[in-house]
Amino acid sequence: MDSQLALVVAIIVLSYFLGAIPTAYVVGRLNNVNIFAVGSGNMGATNISRSLGLAWGIVVWLVDSLKGVVAIVLSVHILPGNPALASTLAAIASVIGHNWSAIVALITGTLRGGKGASTAWGTLLIIAPVQALVGFLVALAVVVATRFVSLGVLVMFSLVTLWTLVLIAQGVVQPIYTLYFIVIAALIFIRFRENIDRLLSGTERKLGERT
Repeated sequence: MDSQLALVVAIIVLSYFLGAIPTAYVVGRLNNVNIFAVGSGNMGATNISRSLGLAWGIVVWLVDSLKGVVAIVLSVHILPGNPALASTLAAIASVIGHNWSAIVALITGTLRGGKGASTAWGTLLIIAPVQALVGFLVALAVVVATRFVSLGVLVMFSLVTLWTLVLIAQGVVQPIYTLYFIVIAALIFIRFRENIDRLLSGTERKLGERT
């Protein structure tokens, strides 16, 4: 195997398994809760917040975000000659690992995971920090105003994706990141499709509603 290809494969595998670490499942078990059996059954910060309280939800969000950060940092060290490629591959692989975790499959027998928002935001914080922070503040404002976490997430990633694609078209951001933003946005909207349906039908649960 070509050495460059071997490094790419190593980045994808490493990032996938970093993303696959089931933070919400572990936190739930430490508190005698099976996260897959409560609330929405989703392995994410919002479901943990509803099941165990906001403080635990914040912990899960931060750790899941850190998975994306660490994946990119390690991958850039693996492939220092092409940090943009390393970052793109690591970001996508870590979010896929979070959404469809092989580690969870070994535990439960089902390939499942979270919705990827926190891990994706962690990758965004490294790749486009200004956009990530502005997007987070906008999302926070949406959540405070509506108490719909899903709406905040969807607004954030829509804003950041459109903003950065404009910067790519202007030559400010490297073209390879087009792949990153399109794939991450697609993964977010695919995983949040049920939330979108509930938002449209008026049945989406609000932040603070305990299971």
